[in-house]
Amino acid sequence: MSLDPLAATLRAAARAGRPVTYLALADRLMAGEAHRIHRVTLMLEALARADHAAGRPLLAALAVGRAGLPGRGFFQLLADLGLYEGPDQGPPAAAWHAAELRRAIAYWGGAAG
Repeated sequence: MSLDPLAATLRAAARAGRPVTYLALADRLMAGEAHRIHRVTLMLEALARADHAAGRPLLAALAVGRAGLPGRGFFQLLADLGLYEGPDQGPPAAAWHAAELRRAIAYWGGAAG
């Protein structure tokens, strides 16, 4: 599947100024398909890698779990990209995500989105 529908959905969330859950993304993009949340997370990883390579705020930061934070894999990817050194949960992770979420909303919710 192309990353375009995922990116468009996340840009709409940025324009609305709020994140969207993995489940909502999976239901919107792949309703009824097996392993849809896993497939969405793989797509989010590819999107994050592309944004990082281009020097943009991570659009994938708008995707969160039910608790309002990305999953542990998001923070592990950040570590792999050299963007974050810290635990994959708890206050440091939440603080990093909050800052990146603000950056992503400002960038993707404006003229770039």
